[in-house]
Amino acid sequence: MTTTPLAPGYTRTRPGTGSPKGTSTYSALLAQVKENGLLRRRTGFYWSLFGTLIVTFALAWVAFAFLGDSWFQLIVAGALGVIFTQFAFLSHEAAHRQVFASQKWNDHAGRWLGTFLVGLSYSWWMNKHTRHHGNPNTVGKDPDIAPDGIRFLPEDAAAVKGPLMTTFMRFQGWLFFPLLTLEGLNLHRYAVQSIVTGNGTKADVKHRWLEAALLVARFGIYLTVVFWFLPFGMACAFLGVQLAVFGVMMGASFAPNHKGMPTIAHDAKVDFFSRQVRTSRNIRGGWWVSFLMGGLNYQVEHHLFPSMPRPALKQARLLVRDHCDTLDVPYTETTLLRSYGIVVRYLNRVGLAARDPFACPMVAQLRIH
Repeated sequence: MTTTPLAPGYTRTRPGTGSPKGTSTYSALLAQVKENGLLRRRTGFYWSLFGTLIVTFALAWVAFAFLGDSWFQLIVAGALGVIFTQFAFLSHEAAHRQVFASQKWNDHAGRWLGTFLVGLSYSWWMNKHTRHHGNPNTVGKDPDIAPDGIRFLPEDAAAVKGPLMTTFMRFQGWLFFPLLTLEGLNLHRYAVQSIVTGNGTKADVKHRWLEAALLVARFGIYLTVVFWFLPFGMACAFLGVQLAVFGVMMGASFAPNHKGMPTIAHDAKVDFFSRQVRTSRNIRGGWWVSFLMGGLNYQVEHHLFPSMPRPALKQARLLVRDHCDTLDVPYTETTLLRSYGIVVRYLNRVGLAARDPFACPMVAQLRIH
């Protein structure tokens, strides 16, 4: 075995000349990751990020107070949409135990950030997202590809009835991103719905009333401030812009990572490494893409090592790419704009099944059995 520099203080191992192909395992990759300290908590990074967001959040409300009855308030609304998205990313990372070593501290951070500041249900998110990570793009197991307005599988599109919905399906790829302007409202709806109906888990029962109190406080304070200080019409426009920006940023951060990648049949036997890598797509673009996507641009590494802190994902990428080369497993990576194009074309092709269930040969080729 030979070693090559990964970054200052990091190393990666490569099979030496003549090493049999495919002898590396996920355990070997995990050992390299641990050896390079890539699972070590980066608490300083997260405290700095949290502090920066709190200061930015406060400045947005200072601007809100100074602008008063002005349509320039819509700029503040857009800024709040961005800030709420960044807080949601932090909540997501706490849910994955990336921030603190203590599970209790991570849960507290995730719930207060996600529920009180952003207006999401932490319990609902944990339930849904845990199932997604266990079975990404797996038919009948991944809630992220379950039908919900948009259809992500041809069999779901083929089940659509009526001329209006059939027409919608045919153009759902083009409509996907405009519809994300409603995703912020949709996420708040799920939050309230989860409090009313529950998620059926012990953790849900334990924290249901706490989340209910946090949601009531969050929406009560936020809506009171907006509608008290702004005229009714301007307040509605303010909320519309904030929710639209929040929804688009959230949806545009998660959609490129799996949509259009191979799907896995419900009962298919696929090893953990292949399941996570083959169904995930990385996004190139540097620090600004990492900011916009909250580190989810390194989706392959995030799925392989869910508890890995955001700053370590870039370093882990080099190790994972080497490992994929060794095992001859496809490692998918593209630009942000190209990923959106892939998502649009894929959804349009899936939508053809609403007219003809045999019109999606491309989708059939992407199914892993």
